[in-house]
Amino acid sequence: MAMSGAAETVNIAANVARIRERIARAAARAGRNPDEIRLVAAAKTVAAARVAEAVAAGVADIGENYVQEAAAKYEQVGKSARWHLIGHLQRNKAASAARIFDIIQTVDSPRLAEAIATRAQALGRTIDVLLQVNTSGEDAKSGVAPDELGGLFEAVAPLAGIRVQGLMTIGAMHAEPEAGRPEFRLLVELAAKLEQLGAEMKWLSMGMSHDFEVALEEGANLVRIGTGVFGPRPSAARW
Repeated sequence: MAMSGAAETVNIAANVARIRERIARAAARAGRNPDEIRLVAAAKTVAAARVAEAVAAGVADIGENYVQEAAAKYEQVGKSARWHLIGHLQRNKAASAARIFDIIQTVDSPRLAEAIATRAQALGRTIDVLLQVNTSGEDAKSGVAPDELGGLFEAVAPLAGIRVQGLMTIGAMHAEPEAGRPEFRLLVELAAKLEQLGAEMKWLSMGMSHDFEVALEEGANLVRIGTGVFGPRPSAARW
C-alpha cells in the first residue's frame, strides 16, 4: 500500500541532524560525550526506501517492532545498518529474529531467552540481548518487574548463543517528559545492581521522541526515536 504524500515529503536527513543536535545538547548538560550515545531509528510502519534514506543520512541503527515487517525491509536495506528488535518477541518468531537482528532489546522471560539462544546457536551466532524492565508498573507494558530482574539475569546469563549487554525500558507517556525521570533513574540503579553480580551493562536503552533528552540526562546511551526521524507515522506503508 502506498505511503501518504506527507510522509514522502519529510526531510529525513534534516530530522536526523536536528536529533543529533538535541542529543549533543542533552549530553552537554549531563557532562557526557555525545559520541557515546547511539541513535536507534524506530521504523515501525516506515517503508524500506525511507529507512534507506535514514541510513544514507548516517543512522547506523534501525529499530523494528515486528519480525515479519523487519524481514521484508531487511531484504532491501540489508546489513548497511545494525538491526534492533524493540518490540515484544513471540517465542515462535525466535528463529526469524535470530537471523535478522543484531540486538534483541526485549527479553523479559527465561523461556524467551532460551528460544533465542537455541536458534542463535543453530545459526552459529551469538546475539546481544537487553533485559526489558517495566519501570512504570503499567499493566499494558511488557517487561519484568524490577524486583524480578535479578532472577531473570541469573537464568539468562549462562545461556550460550546470547550475551546480556544491558537493560531496556519503555517509559510511560507522560504529558511532561520530566515526569518520566524516576523511571529512567530506576533503570540506572538496577543496572548498577546487576553490575555487582558480574553483568556487563554496556547499553541502557531508554527514551523515545518525546522524552529522550531526559533519558540521556539520566544515563541512556541507546535512544529509540521514530517520529523525530521519520515524521508522523503513516497509517500504512510499503515495506
